[in-house]
Amino acid sequence: MKLGMVKNKYKCIVCGRVFPEGQGIVIKYGNLILSFHSSRCAAKFLKRLLENTPYEDIGRYVKDVYEEFIEQLKKIEEIKSKKI
Repeated sequence: MKLGMVKNKYKCIVCGRVFPEGQGIVIKYGNLILSFHSSRCAAKFLKRLLENTPYEDIGRYVKDVYEEFIEQLKKIEEIKSKKI
């Protein structure tokens, strides 16, 4: 462990709080860095993004990801029910 090692700092794009690398949520998307100090700020951003983007633009992608997670949950439930 190195003492005095400086970590990168990020600024939350929703509330403006500064936080060190390893905390918060940092998503690199294309040439953007989306940095959120908490899951609450990330959820606020996601909600606004979905409310302001026409369904025709991202609806198919949202539905695909939604279905992926539903399938994962079904598989987990099947595995749990087989153990009993």
